[in-house]
Amino acid sequence: MSAQASPSGKPLWLETAAIALLMTATLKIMANATISPALPALEASFPDEPAAAYLTRFLVAAPSLSVVLVAPFAGLAADRFGRGPLLLAGVLLFAFAGSAGAYLPDLQSILASRLLLGVAVAITMTAQVALVGDLFSGQRRSAFMGWQTAAINFSGFLFIGFAGWLAGLSPRLPFLVYMLPVLLVPLLLPILKRERTARSDSASERSINRVSVPQKGWIIPALAVGFLTMVTVMFFFLMPSQLPFYLDENGIESASGTAVGLGALTLTGGVVAIAYRRISSIVGLSASFGIGFALMGLGFAVLSIDAVWPLILGGAALVGAGYSLVQPSFLLLALQVAPEERRGSVSGIVTTAMFLGQVVSPLLLTMPIQDCGFAAVYRGTALALFLFAATGFSLLLFRPFRARHAG
Repeated sequence: MSAQASPSGKPLWLETAAIALLMTATLKIMANATISPALPALEASFPDEPAAAYLTRFLVAAPSLSVVLVAPFAGLAADRFGRGPLLLAGVLLFAFAGSAGAYLPDLQSILASRLLLGVAVAITMTAQVALVGDLFSGQRRSAFMGWQTAAINFSGFLFIGFAGWLAGLSPRLPFLVYMLPVLLVPLLLPILKRERTARSDSASERSINRVSVPQKGWIIPALAVGFLTMVTVMFFFLMPSQLPFYLDENGIESASGTAVGLGALTLTGGVVAIAYRRISSIVGLSASFGIGFALMGLGFAVLSIDAVWPLILGGAALVGAGYSLVQPSFLLLALQVAPEERRGSVSGIVTTAMFLGQVVSPLLLTMPIQDCGFAAVYRGTALALFLFAATGFSLLLFRPFRARHAG
């Protein structure tokens, strides 16, 4: 994919602001997954803690709980105080809270630091998405969203691999990985100035381009985007949350098998995400949703056939490819449905929806899996996603009518 050139002549992937925002987006996956390789050794290092087994497992999910609770308020703060200052504060809090587990004395205090890490994630993700809306538009925004999804996919390999090596030395060392975002601070400082410039110029730019975003009535479309995002993430999260149990039930070694299956998902998703701008510019946003949902539905349909490796890898790859089209499309849609001064609030809604989908996925889908089996739930998920795809494609049928009506 060739990134679209900026007004300064630089391609998108060479812009300082774009690089900083891309790296900031990867904190989302760093927050939860980085300490996973250290959990068994961390549990063993607290032999006198009766609740060690429960507390260590909850350390991974704890940040998501805080994000769900804090992100809406972080969105309001971003609109009130500015996205740039909030992003910088979130990154610094992320480094402080995330690395605290390296030296805190007990699991209870480490758990508290993980909850505080979730606050930092909520602040960071909300401000980051709003800044993307402020600093990029049109095809450049689409290009950035594709690169962002790819960066999140690929960075997971780097963070988890590095943390796994550190965990072999000490279960506390992986927490030091959370200090890496401090290196982003010099790149984030210029964004504060650029944000002020972009926001002051946006009114005149909209007047020239005759682009108008409704100043009222945005909340219902934003909540609708948030709800659809939550449902989509709920289905997608069947992969990381239920794939180990699916493999184990079918006699496949779950630890290495899950790594291989999710590896196929993230690698395929990363490759497709790089091409997102080109795909969306050709087919449009509605068709991007339709193709993405169709690929995800096909992936789950393949998984429902039988637990053999060709189908497992093929299904996981299809789900990853589809989600890499749907996720950036939701972010683009969220930035379109609200006026500029409400981008922080909309970003908070979508951030909450993404993490809420992760939380509700095992809560709502585990019981149907136990009662009906994996194959039935995968087929039901495929059917729901195919219906979403049909809705996305059906919106294309209204374009000629809207064009004639506008004419």
